[in-house]
Amino acid sequence: MPSFPFLPGALLAVLLAAAPLRAESLPPPFADASRIVSIGGSLTEIVYALGEGERLVARDTTSTFPPEAEALPDVGYMRALSPEGVLSVAPSAILALEGSGPPETMEVLRKASVPMVIVPETHDRQGILRKIRFVGAALGAAEKAQELAVTVERDIAAAERLTAGIDERKRVLFILSMQGGRLLVAGRDTAAAGIIAMAGAVNAIDAFSGYKQVSEEAVSEARPDVILMMTRGGDHGADDAALFSHPAIAATPAARQRAVVRMEGGYLLGFGPRTASAVRELAGALYGRLAAN
Repeated sequence: MPSFPFLPGALLAVLLAAAPLRAESLPPPFADASRIVSIGGSLTEIVYALGEGERLVARDTTSTFPPEAEALPDVGYMRALSPEGVLSVAPSAILALEGSGPPETMEVLRKASVPMVIVPETHDRQGILRKIRFVGAALGAAEKAQELAVTVERDIAAAERLTAGIDERKRVLFILSMQGGRLLVAGRDTAAAGIIAMAGAVNAIDAFSGYKQVSEEAVSEARPDVILMMTRGGDHGADDAALFSHPAIAATPAARQRAVVRMEGGYLLGFGPRTASAVRELAGALYGRLAAN
């Protein structure tokens, strides 16, 4: 969907509401949407944002927002599910984000007598809108989903415009893990690369897709201005002293400036209703006042 940076907010909202969303095949409503298991943090957020949270009977481990979601039974991590765990809550239907698994579990769930919708995922503005429409269609709440999609589209467009006039784009290295001193970083086609682009910056690693361990030489060649990490503890994280003394990081521009941004993982990488806020926060951390001009 095109953006209209020169239009006032009220007129922009009218045009977005009238503009046709990209044609796609949406799922039919569940015959019974009274007991939903939601697998994927962004899907759970969307269900609550649609005002349909009372339909949920369980959620996966990544579904931690809004806070009331954590009161629901946890059926496990979305990529390490067991069919017994999902089916133990007697769901009437299952909403699952693309990439949920393992494949053996998804195959068992497909063969069970519980309807399931797999919601596609791409790490961009249109991907968020698509998820909203898929969830709304499955829950029989298409009108509310359209209203939410319009609001989210407007908010993300406004957030992205904050960095539209910045000429010198920051190079950002997203580090997923530093476990054992080995750097696991984000390449192309990742949620991290998507949010970095939306915040007006450049992903410092583009030689591969996905998340991979990299050498000291690869990090040096990437020349990151800023390190981006999730707020997490344990072996996967690192405080500033450990981060900037790491041999692969120490010689980078980011280390010289001691430039690191840490954000909560689901908020930063979830690509759901809160993404516009995450884009604004990340852009502000990267560019300061420039992102507000």
